[in-house]
This record gives sequence, structure tokens and C-alpha cells, in this order.
Amino acid sequence: MTEFCTSRVLLRHWREEDKAPFAAMGADPRVMEHFPAQLTRTESDGMVDRVGADLERRGWGLWAVEELGSPGFLGFVGLNVPGFDAHFTPAVEIGWRLATQAWGRGIASEAARGVLAFAFEDLGLDEVVSFTATTNERSQAVMRRIGMTRDPAEDFDHPNLAEGSRLRRHVLYRLRNPAA
Repeated sequence: MTEFCTSRVLLRHWREEDKAPFAAMGADPRVMEHFPAQLTRTESDGMVDRVGADLERRGWGLWAVEELGSPGFLGFVGLNVPGFDAHFTPAVEIGWRLATQAWGRGIASEAARGVLAFAFEDLGLDEVVSFTATTNERSQAVMRRIGMTRDPAEDFDHPNLAEGSRLRRHVLYRLRNPAA
């Protein structure tokens, strides 16, 4: 299974000891502000088990992130296949969720650049997408910093969110493989 480093972060497989800090993230209203709900411990542990199994099976996915020289779980950054139908699927998306102590330090952008290099160079993907609720300015800023672009005509209503939900409207960003 693929694990790799950037200059400051390790993207690695999930460990049992990641479950408690991930559950704390899932219960943090600041981290979960742009998601439909905070996660219960059972939901959080189930997600860790699912993404860990996906990573093991495919050799890529949502990697656990820790800062080099300061071991400890900070969240995840990685690739996922959206599980819903939309005008841009099938696709591979890049996404992240980090604990607040990692915010504002460039960790999401740095790890995402490493994941994009893996997606284009190792997996040979032609394109990677990313999407989030229109209200999530923080994630949109990361998308722009890593070179992704948005065409507002491609924004969409997330099919898994109820009509009228403040989070239903999503922006779509894309990045083509520079070698393609």
C-alpha cells in the first residue's frame, strides 16, 4: 500500500489510535460546519474502518495525515470516488478534513499537492475534481491554492442533501493532468 511524504507531512495508512482523534474532529462543530451533521463515535469509527479498507484494497484513497517530526493524527487528505450521480461523474475527487490545530498552516495545501502528484504521475489520471458547499470558503481557498479552477456554470445541488438544506448547493473545481 502506498504511503508517502511531502516536505512536512506523512500521508499514511490509518491506525487504531487514529479513531479517538478522528472522533473528536467529527464531534467538533467547527470542523463539521459544512457537513450535514456531526458524527457519533460509532459513525466516526465506521468511517475510519471503511476508508482504511478502501486504502488497503486500492492502494490509494483518503490517507491519514501527520506532521513530520511531530507524530500525531491531524486528519485526512486523499482521493475518493464520489458515490452519487452528477454531471461530472464518474470522477475521482480530492478532499481533506483536518483538525483545527492544523488549520492556517498550509498543511492541507501541501498534502493535497502531494496527493495530486500521486494521482497524475502514479495513477495516470486525466483529471481530479473537488467540491464543497458554497459556504465552505476555507476549502475553496485550498482548491484555488492547489491550482484547481471553477466554472460557476458547473455548480450543482448535491443529490444526497435535502432540498432547502443550506449545504445543498455545491461548487465544483477541476484540475487537468498537466501532462495530458
